[in-house]
Amino acid sequence: MRLGDPPKMQAGINITPLVDVVLVLLIIFMVMAPKMRKGPEVNLPNTAKPPEQGDERGKILVTIDDAGGLWIDDQPVAPEQFGESLRAAAGAQPDPKVVIRGDARLRFRQVREAMSAVEDAGFRGVGLVAQRAEGKAKGDRDHATQ
Repeated sequence: MRLGDPPKMQAGINITPLVDVVLVLLIIFMVMAPKMRKGPEVNLPNTAKPPEQGDERGKILVTIDDAGGLWIDDQPVAPEQFGESLRAAAGAQPDPKVVIRGDARLRFRQVREAMSAVEDAGFRGVGLVAQRAEGKAKGDRDHATQ
């Protein structure tokens, strides 16, 4: 190196800003993911042991709000057009699955009417969505005391 030569610049990648941006995006997606549900917000009934309910993707989601209004995915539907709208939502799927999210304040009669309408529209079987109750269920045993 001579006295008059400018120093050579060393190229390097600083990944600290990249990691910061990725972590911020991860936090944003973690906060927003639960809010990306289809349909109106309903208060789900509690149950002691709901089986694994799986993923709602690939299923037709029927929601019954606290006023008894019917929704297919995120679209409100009149009760008279429920069967037609359900078949339209299924499209060309060979064996579509229908899942009902009913508000906990509904009477069972309203949920049963929706289940009958789904069956009348030509769909086999209906799933119900519930949330796990807090605390231990009545029939659960504490295995640590046995």
